Amino acid sequence: MKTTITVQELFKLSDEQTAFIEIKARLAVALAKLRSRQQLTQVEAARKLGSSQSRLAKMESADKTVSLDLLVRSLLTLGANRREIAEVLFGT
Repeated sequence: MKTTITVQELFKLSDEQTAFIEIKARLAVALAKLRSRQQLTQVEAARKLGSSQSRLAKMESADKTVSLDLLVRSLLTLGANRREIAEVLFGT
């Protein structure tokens, strides 16, 4: 008897939906780590992004209102390069 259930099973997500959520979460975590490595507060990083601290907090938590485009652009603006983003996405 199976005693554990995956998030995908619990919410009846398709493989595509699950992949999308995982990609978004990876980018959000990468953004938070990059900001932290640069020793920036959310306010300081938000200023560099032309955004607000509350919006950056939503980005770092992969809020449903945040697009993949915004996460990628923010990573690039804070200094990530294509290779680093590929590593986040594909674990190379």
